[in-house]
Amino acid sequence: MNLFCEKRYDEERAFYGARDARVERCVFDGPKDGESAFKESRGLDVRNCLFNLRYPFWHSDDVSVYESEMTVNCRAAFWYCNDVKIQNSKLHGIKALRECKNVHIYSSNISSAEFGWFCDGVAMSSTAVESEYFMLRARGLSFDGVSLSGKYSFQYVENAIIENSNLNTKDAFWHAKNVIVRNSVIKGEYLGWYCENVTFENCVISGTQPLCYCKGLKLINCDMHDADLAFERSEVNATVLTPVISIKNPLRGMIRVPSCGEVIRDYDEAQCAVEIKPL
Repeated sequence: MNLFCEKRYDEERAFYGARDARVERCVFDGPKDGESAFKESRGLDVRNCLFNLRYPFWHSDDVSVYESEMTVNCRAAFWYCNDVKIQNSKLHGIKALRECKNVHIYSSNISSAEFGWFCDGVAMSSTAVESEYFMLRARGLSFDGVSLSGKYSFQYVENAIIENSNLNTKDAFWHAKNVIVRNSVIKGEYLGWYCENVTFENCVISGTQPLCYCKGLKLINCDMHDADLAFERSEVNATVLTPVISIKNPLRGMIRVPSCGEVIRDYDEAQCAVEIKPL
C-alpha cells in the first residue's frame, strides 16, 4: 500500500484513479481549489484528514475513512461509491452521500441536507445527524442509536430497520415500505402518511395527525402524545398505551387505546374497530 502522510493537496483530481493508498494527516485545501481528489479510486485508507474541497470521493470503491473532517465546503463528498466505511468522522457538506451501495457509518457527526438519497445498504450506529430530506428513496437501511434532527426524513425508503434511535423530524416515513422502528422516540407532525407495511414497536410517538392513509400499519405497545385526527383512512392494527386526542375514520383493522377524546366517523367505509379499554 502506498503511503501519503502530512501533505497538502489542492490540485484537480489529486489522486485520480489511485489504487491501494493510505492517506494520513493530509489536508485537501488551497488556492488551486481543485475538485474530485479521489475520483475513480479503489482501496483507500484515509485517516485524520481534512477535506475543504468539493466532490472528493466519486465513483470510488472500497473506501475507509477514519477520524477525518469534511467541512461545509466539501460538497457532495461520496457519490456513486461502493463499500464505504466511515468512523469517528464529521460530514458537514451538503449532499454528502448519494447513490452509494454498502455504506457503514459509525460514531460520526453528520450535518448535511439531502443526505443519503437513492442509496442501497446503509448501516449507521451511534451517530448524530442534522439533515433535511434525509435518506430519500434509500433502501436496505439498518440504524441503531441514531439521533436525527431535520424535516422530511425517510421518505420513500424501503426495507429498513431502525432501533434505539431518537428522531426529531416532521413529515417522516411518507410513502415508506417495509420498515420496522423499535425502541425509539419519534417526534414530529404528520408522521408516516401513505406508508405501507410499517411497524412501530415499543416507541414513543408525538405530533399532530399521525399515520394517515397507511396500509399494513402496525403499532405494538407504543405511547402516543398530542395525537389528534390519527389513523385517517388507514388500515391499521395498533395497541396504544396512552390516551389519544382523537381518531378519525380508520378504514380497517383494530385500534386499542386506554382512552380517546373523540372517535370521528363521517366516512362510510371507515370500519376499523376502536376498542377503548383502560389499562
